[in-house]
Amino acid sequence: MARFALSPARKRKDRLAQGLILAGTAIALVPLVLIIYYLLHKGLGAWSSSFFTTDPTGNTFFGGSSIGGIKSAILGTIEIVALASAISVPIGIGVAIWLVEYGRSSWFANTVRFFVDVLTGVPSIVFGLFVYIVLVVGTGSTYAGYKGSIALALLMLPVVIRSAEVILLLVPAALRESALALGAPRWRVIFNIVLPTALPGMVTGVLLAVARAAGETAPLLFTAAATLKTSFDLGGFMNSLPVQIYKDVTSPTTAVVNRAWGAALTLVVMILLLNLIARLIARRSRLA
Repeated sequence: MARFALSPARKRKDRLAQGLILAGTAIALVPLVLIIYYLLHKGLGAWSSSFFTTDPTGNTFFGGSSIGGIKSAILGTIEIVALASAISVPIGIGVAIWLVEYGRSSWFANTVRFFVDVLTGVPSIVFGLFVYIVLVVGTGSTYAGYKGSIALALLMLPVVIRSAEVILLLVPAALRESALALGAPRWRVIFNIVLPTALPGMVTGVLLAVARAAGETAPLLFTAAATLKTSFDLGGFMNSLPVQIYKDVTSPTTAVVNRAWGAALTLVVMILLLNLIARLIARRSRLA
């Protein structure tokens, strides 16, 4: 096969394009590198065994070890996000199954997809305000951990629906047709053929939705508030890492601000682990 030499003008344009792309990549990486550097530089100094095993205290003006750690914030984040996942994942996957297996291109399915896409772009604070108006102001009650879970579930729901729908569409139609040709009912085809095939990809989408919800602050400020002590009661005030960071970073006490840096690094590490797990699952599903 003959090779054609590029003209000098094209070579210059090619080098210019490569240089611009490289420069754009470097500029995009600068804030990321700075964020990671400051998180490691400031956050690692706050980490200790007591940092993860003690609750924050109200002695924030004395500094030292009297300010406590972030135990209640870590456990609160896990509890709230776990309940939000238990709410959003079954509903989201169910909606995705209906859109792919039954709705397809009907006008109602297209309407559902449109509103799901709209919800994907809604700011997280809107979900928090909605739950606050309906479940706090509307019922005349107070803040609660489960109300924060509902707000995060609404935030996660469109992400779960769209990611699950895309994965279900990738399942070969031949698998469905073969099972139906053998006389299997539609629901059995979905549960025994389609879902097991799409499971690795759907798990990846769910973990990405969980990672997004775990870092949200605004919905929890309006719904779950915060508490210093560790609480396993989702019906009362509950602490979380994003809210703990928000409250600590505004403190005039240096030790409390350092705790905010440590909490921020902890949150980033948790989200990083979730994303790594999602990538590993996706990679294994491609190799299978």
